[in-house]
Amino acid sequence: MAEILGPGINEYLLAHSTPADAVLRELAAETEASLPPEYVEMQIAPDEGALLTMLVRLTGVSNAVEVGTFTGFSSICIARGLRPGGRLLCCDVSAEWTKVAQEYWVKAGVADRIELRLAPAIETLRALPADPVIDFGFIDADKISYPAYYEELLPRLRPGGLLALDNVLRGGRVLHATDPADRAIAQLNDRIVGDERVDSVMLPVRDGVTLVRRRD
Repeated sequence: MAEILGPGINEYLLAHSTPADAVLRELAAETEASLPPEYVEMQIAPDEGALLTMLVRLTGVSNAVEVGTFTGFSSICIARGLRPGGRLLCCDVSAEWTKVAQEYWVKAGVADRIELRLAPAIETLRALPADPVIDFGFIDADKISYPAYYEELLPRLRPGGLLALDNVLRGGRVLHATDPADRAIAQLNDRIVGDERVDSVMLPVRDGVTLVRRRD
């Protein structure tokens, strides 16, 4: 859980957002207990999860894609916001981590709305139909590949559809990016703000979330 504003304000934010329910709290606790700290940090915070659910509900999403599922916190949040009959495609390469996700999809009552494809995400995205029918996409996977994921998802997004990209601030390192992953995100941030196909806004939520709307 990246802290941009300091621990006091972060606790205040959590206290004034819809809290995670028992299933999400249990999932977060199991993830923290069973994985090394450097992996636990890959899990989104409860307030970001609440934001995802709200965005999906507000935009009437029926067809969603998630790139990077980990142990399933964000996928549950997205699936809960889908319209009746809506579907979420989850792209990941880890059978170990997504096994946990699948267990909690059942506990959360959303397993029937989710399809998991275990393969390199770029391959899964390139195999999707080229038709612009995706309503919502969430990118939270290997940072070096973000530009490729963006370019595969955007043409498949319906006009007015929404992409959310996590970790776009990289702990502030985008200001002076030297690491390859940080440079990839910094370059994509610059590309998005100049992309005439979209409208975008970068939010200081946790480690930064960019919302990208495909223009009509």
